[in-house]
Amino acid sequence: MITQIRGRLVEKSPTEVVVDCNGVGYLLHISLNTFSNLPDQENVILYTHLSIREDAHTLFGFISKIEREVFKLLISVSGVGPSIARTMCSSMTSEEIQQAIASENVAVIQSVKGIGAKTAQRVIVDLKDKILKTFTLSEDFIGSNNTNKDEALSALEVLGFNRKQSDKVVTSVLKVNPDASVESIIKLALKNL
Repeated sequence: MITQIRGRLVEKSPTEVVVDCNGVGYLLHISLNTFSNLPDQENVILYTHLSIREDAHTLFGFISKIEREVFKLLISVSGVGPSIARTMCSSMTSEEIQQAIASENVAVIQSVKGIGAKTAQRVIVDLKDKILKTFTLSEDFIGSNNTNKDEALSALEVLGFNRKQSDKVVTSVLKVNPDASVESIIKLALKNL
């Protein structure tokens, strides 16, 4: 299994790139997010997923490990193939996909070309728990210097709630509502404590 490719970027288009690794050119299918985040210099590192079908071996490239993990989770759902998963990764960032699944937002997932209502619901049912685990890997949603979070945690502690338990609930509230005020964080957290 090829897990990453490091080499010189030879060709670049919005849907695919060719990376030269010691004289061998690898064609990688990419999302628009990966395309827009490719560095300007020639040397690149892309994290990959090799999709093997009866009629083709296709290599997909991703700018980050998180995007690759989201892609792999998406293709694990029945009815979502690599091309639909790539379209989804092109339409939304990995964070937006995670938030849509975690908040059970069927409309956002269904807005992707090729995904109907049943498939969108299946994506949510199959991936919600897995995505919530992936969220713990990507804490870049919530800055460590989030003063609203700290104030809400202090208020919940004053109200008599365990800080560790409150931190988990407040973190999940902020993943769904990253711009929430201190008051709304506390109200939403109280519903879940």
